Amino acid sequence: MTFGLGRLRWPPDVFWAASPREIIAASEAFRAAPAYEPPARGTLKALMRDHPDNPGEAASA
Repeated sequence: MTFGLGRLRWPPDVFWAASPREIIAASEAFRAAPAYEPPARGTLKALMRDHPDNPGEAASA
């Protein structure tokens, strides 16, 4: 229940309608997901330069 409602964030009606086989398949797919790796510092700086939060600041930087 914690996995379906909490980790997968399924709404209660979806969780309770799911079969045990569907819940197991979701858990296996969840475990098989690749780990998130943050972008390298250079990549992050390039993204911040190319897509500033305030476009007016980009001209002065």
